Amino acid sequence: MYNFLIVGCGFAGAVLAERLAEEGKKVLIIDKRNHIGGNAYDYYNDEGILVHKYGPHIFHTNSEEVFRYLSRFTEWRPYEHRVLGNVDGCLVPIPINLTTINKLYGVNLSSDEVTEFLEARCENRKPVLTSEDVVVNAVGKELYEKFFKGYSKKQWDLDPSELDASVTARVPTRTNCDDRYFTDTFQAMPKHGYTEMFTKMLSHPNISIMLQTDFRDIAELIPFERIIYTGPIDCYFDYCYGKLPYRSIDFRFETLHQETYQPTGTVNYPMSNLYTRITEFKYLTGQKSDKTTLVYEYPTAEGDPYYPIPRKQNQEIYNQYKKLAEETENVYFTGRLGTYKYYNMDQVVAQSLALFRKIMKSEVHV
Repeated sequence: MYNFLIVGCGFAGAVLAERLAEEGKKVLIIDKRNHIGGNAYDYYNDEGILVHKYGPHIFHTNSEEVFRYLSRFTEWRPYEHRVLGNVDGCLVPIPINLTTINKLYGVNLSSDEVTEFLEARCENRKPVLTSEDVVVNAVGKELYEKFFKGYSKKQWDLDPSELDASVTARVPTRTNCDDRYFTDTFQAMPKHGYTEMFTKMLSHPNISIMLQTDFRDIAELIPFERIIYTGPIDCYFDYCYGKLPYRSIDFRFETLHQETYQPTGTVNYPMSNLYTRITEFKYLTGQKSDKTTLVYEYPTAEGDPYYPIPRKQNQEIYNQYKKLAEETENVYFTGRLGTYKYYNMDQVVAQSLALFRKIMKSEVHV
């Protein structure tokens, strides 16, 4: 008899498995795929380059608790991610900063002057309801069209005017020359990769792992007391309120016989090409090689569910499932798919640590 059956072996499930196992709980964690790590899974390809199978996963957090927790299972390689955008034939920093404006418009503005420059172009939109509102409010229509409109259309197959404000609120605008994509306190990559980190996290003797295993196939066969479900919440309830929409990605890998291909880890293509971005893994891993591996990302409606689509009507469908979940005894829903929310990795870890504390607290009061 297992105390917990955990469905999904990504961050949400693995963190809970490790925490519960440490408390003496017997845990079975399963996954439909043939590997642990969920979307953060990485591996060495035939050329010896460490690649992320499901696109680049850049770790960053402001939470000391999350960073300290994961540090139990990995050493870190300091890494600050930088992104360039291919706009009007120029490679310019994203998020938009002072360098972006100066290079794009052939000017030499100071921080104060670029603030005035943007204020002269922005449109005061109230209330701010959509992604378009957020950007136009901050930088105006021209920069919105250069950097956001086409990219959002490719990524989501929706105009930004149809997307929730939260999507573009994640990307700030800066009036200094800070070209880091993230400004979090802790920015690093697992020194030996995410898979190695997950392997250590799940190595506890109280944890059993079953891969290539569908929840439906074993739910009636293996005895357990409670479930932690990190898969799509609508799937658990047999899509009784309809299917929650997701965007997926078609990842296309390419290895070149040259040291590097592009000047930074990721280059976005907001105005051209069918792909949204190209990532070169050696920047992320710090590896030295005379070859380099890239991944091109082509957003698609079909495939594995990666990105919940943040729109009001989708949230309303999710709320129906959430109510059903709250009425379902001995089942906990968590993670990006279980709560239909576009979380970063550190947010998923924090969510799982919080759920662990909630579970343990409930046991004390039983």
